[in-house]
Amino acid sequence: MAIKLRIPRGKNNTGTHRGFRDPVLRFALGAFAILALSFIAFFSYFYVKYDRIIEARFKGPVFANAAKIYAQPQTIAVGEKIELKEIAADLRHAGYSEKSGESPMGSYRLSGGTLEIQPGPSSYHSPESATIHVHQGKIDGISGSSGDHLDAYELEPQMITSLFEGDQRSKRQVVHYNEIPGVMVSAVLAIEDRRFFEHSGVNFGRFAQAAWIDVTRQRHEQGGSTITMQLARGFFLTPQKTIKRKLTEMLIATELEQKFAKQQIFEFYALLAGIIQGPSYLSPYRHPERATERRNVVLDSMVETRAITREQAEKARATPLKLAPPNVEANDAPYFVDLVRDTVISKMPEREINEQAYRIYTTLDPDLQRAAAQAVEAGIKLVDDQVTKRRTKRVRIGKGKYETKVEKGPDPQVALIAMDPHTGDILALVGGRNYAWSQLDHAVAKRPTGSIFKPFVYAAAVNTALDGSPQVLTPSSIVPDEPSTFAYGDQIYEPRNYKEEYHGDVTARYALAMSLNNATVKLAEEVGYDKVADLAKSAGITSVKATPAMALGSYDATPLDMAAAYTVFANNGLRISPLMVKSVRTASGDPVTNFTPESRQVLDPRVSYVMTDMMAGVINNGLGYSAVRVRGFQQPAAGKTGSSHDGWFAGYTSNLLCIVWVGFDDYSDLHLSGAQTAAPIWTEFMKKAALVPRYSDMQNFSQPSGVVDVQLDKLTNLIATPSCPQTYSSAFIVGTEPTSTCDQNAGVKGVLSRIFGLGNEQVQPPANGQPADGGQKKKGLFGKIAGIFKDDKQSSGSKPQTQPQTPSH
Repeated sequence: MAIKLRIPRGKNNTGTHRGFRDPVLRFALGAFAILALSFIAFFSYFYVKYDRIIEARFKGPVFANAAKIYAQPQTIAVGEKIELKEIAADLRHAGYSEKSGESPMGSYRLSGGTLEIQPGPSSYHSPESATIHVHQGKIDGISGSSGDHLDAYELEPQMITSLFEGDQRSKRQVVHYNEIPGVMVSAVLAIEDRRFFEHSGVNFGRFAQAAWIDVTRQRHEQGGSTITMQLARGFFLTPQKTIKRKLTEMLIATELEQKFAKQQIFEFYALLAGIIQGPSYLSPYRHPERATERRNVVLDSMVETRAITREQAEKARATPLKLAPPNVEANDAPYFVDLVRDTVISKMPEREINEQAYRIYTTLDPDLQRAAAQAVEAGIKLVDDQVTKRRTKRVRIGKGKYETKVEKGPDPQVALIAMDPHTGDILALVGGRNYAWSQLDHAVAKRPTGSIFKPFVYAAAVNTALDGSPQVLTPSSIVPDEPSTFAYGDQIYEPRNYKEEYHGDVTARYALAMSLNNATVKLAEEVGYDKVADLAKSAGITSVKATPAMALGSYDATPLDMAAAYTVFANNGLRISPLMVKSVRTASGDPVTNFTPESRQVLDPRVSYVMTDMMAGVINNGLGYSAVRVRGFQQPAAGKTGSSHDGWFAGYTSNLLCIVWVGFDDYSDLHLSGAQTAAPIWTEFMKKAALVPRYSDMQNFSQPSGVVDVQLDKLTNLIATPSCPQTYSSAFIVGTEPTSTCDQNAGVKGVLSRIFGLGNEQVQPPANGQPADGGQKKKGLFGKIAGIFKDDKQSSGSKPQTQPQTPSH
C-alpha cells in the first residue's frame, strides 16, 4: 500500500527561495564571485610570475660570481709582539675554520700558548703546517711541520674586495647559519623580527600595529616588515614606498618561506644586528657614539625577548667599544684596485675573470696602505692651510674699511706611492685626496718632475769616472752657481735660482743638497745633455729631451714612473719595474698566471751608492732637513725635494721607497715648495712605516766595494787632518777622491789660495748647509780677505755649524 506524505513548505524555505531571486542579492553574489575569481587570477598570475623570478634568482649561486682581490700575506716573525687571538682572527677572516676539513682554505687550532695552522688545498700557500708559540704577548718560537725552527711565517692573504664587471666592488663572504654565533642570532631577532621562527613570512599582527601607529600619529615611526620581507625587498624590489610594492613584498616573502628553511633565509640576511638600520650612519669606526647608542637599544631588546638577562645587558652596556683594526677595504685603496683591474684585464677577458671567480693576489700591504691614507689625510690638511693662507687677502671696501676675502681656486691634489725598491712590489698607493670626489689617479698622471729629476744629472756626472770621459766629475767637483745663459741649438735658456740667490763656486754635493738650479744646468752642460737624457731614459723617464731645461725637470713623468726610476739609486743601480699583481689563481687555488717584474742594470753599484750618499746629505744637511729630521724621522734615509708648479718629494730607506706629489689638476702654480708640501707627507708616512715590525729594521745603506768614504775639510774640500777639525764625510768611487790634504794649503800659499782660488784644488763652501762665508752671495776681493780671518777664528776654536739654513726651494 502506498502512502503519500505531503510536506508543507516552511516560511524559511520560501523566503530563501525568494531571496535567491532578489536581484540585489544576486548582483552582490555575482560581483563577489567575479571579484573572487579576479583576485584568484590576479594572485595566481603574480604568484607564478614571482615564483619563476625566485627560481631563476636562486637557481645558481645566490651571489654573482666575482673575482676576488687579495692583499699580500702578512708575515709574523719570532720576537714580534702579537697575541694569538689576533692571528686567529686574521685566519678566520681569510676563510680558515676551527675544525679540520670544514674549509678548503685551511684550519687552525688554538690551545693555550700555541696556535697550530694547517693550510688547505685552496690556500695561497703550500699545505705545510706550522705552530706558533707565544709567551707574554711575544712570539718566542715558530716550528714547521717537520719540527724545524722558522724565523718567520706568512699568514693567508686578506681579501681587499670583490671585483665585478665595470666599477662595482664589494667585500663579501658567505656565512652559513651554523657559523653565526648564537648571541648574534638572538640580537638580530630581538631588534628586527622577534617572531621570525613562528610566522610564515608576514607578521600580520606587527604589520597592523605599525600601520595603526603610522595613521594615528601621522608619520612613519615603525616598520612592520619581517626579516623575510626585508630579504624580498632587498633581492627583488626597489626601496620605493607604495602599497603595490608592500603587497608584492608580502607575496614574495610568503613564497620564500615555502621554498627555503628559516635557517637559509637567515643566512641570506646575516649582517651585524646593530648596524642593519644604517651601516654608514651607525658605523662604529666613523661614529662610535651612534654605534654605542644603537648597541644599547639592541641590548634592551634582547632583555625583552629574554635572550640575555638584565645583569648581562648592564655589564655589556658598561663595556666600551672594542674595535679591531679594520681590514683594508676598497675605499682605502680604490686607486690601487683600479690599476690591478687594468693590469689583469690586459692579460685575460674580464668576463672570464669574474665568471670563474678567479683570485687575484696583489702586492698591497694593508698596514702600509692604512699608514699612507692617514699620512695623506693629515698632510693634505697642512697643504690646504698654506694654500688658504696664500689666497687670503685684505681688501679695501671703503674709506678706512677693509675686508678679509679668500680667493677661489682649486683644491690641491695628492699622490703617494710606497714601493719595495728591491722587489718592485707596490706596497701602498694613494691616487688622490678623495676617490668619491675624483677618480683621476694622480699616481699615473704625467706632471713636470721638477727638482726630483736633478739626481740623474749628478749621477751622469759621477758616472764620468767609469765611462771613459776625459773630465772626471765627483761630489767635490767645483761648479759655478751664478746667473748664466745656456745656448742649445738656436735657442737660449736662462734659468734662475729661487729668490735670485746665488752661491758662487760650490761643490756638486752642495749644489744638490741646496737644489741650486744654475749650478745643476752648468753641470749637465759639462757632462753632456745627451748623456743625462740617455741615463734618464734608461731609468724609465722616457719623455726627456737633451736640452738645458731637462736638468731642472721640465719634462713630464708620472709619480709611478719616478718611483721606478729611483730604484736605480735604492737598488744598487738595478732598475726594477713596479709590480702590483703577483698571481691569478682559480677559485680552488690553482695557478692561472703569474706576474714578475722586469729589471735591468742602469747604473754601476758604485755610482748608485755615491748618489745615495749625496741624497742623504739633502735630508741631513740640505733642503730636506726641516721637513724630515725636524719632523722626527731619524732613520737612515736619502731623498730629494722637488718644486716646479707642483711639490714633490722622492726618498728611500734601505727597505722602502716612497714618492709623494702635490699639485693642482689645472696645472696652476702651487707657489709652495716640495719641502713645504710633499716632504711632510713623506715623513709622516715613513714614521708610521717604521712602527710596522716588518719595516722597522731600516739599516744604514750597504756600501759596495770600490767606494771609499773620505773626511773632508769644510773650508777647502780637501782631505781633513787634525789641523782642520771642521769636517764632513763624502763617498767617492775609489781613485776619484781628493788626494791633497787641507794643511797642504797652509801658510802663504793657503792665504793666496783662499783669496784668488789658486792651488791644485779650488776653495769651496762646506757641504753641510751653509757657505763658508755664512752668506748667500759671491764676495769681492776685500770680502775674501776679511773672510780669511773669520775662517781662521772659527778653525781655532769655534764649533762647526751643523744646523742647515731654512729651506726655500
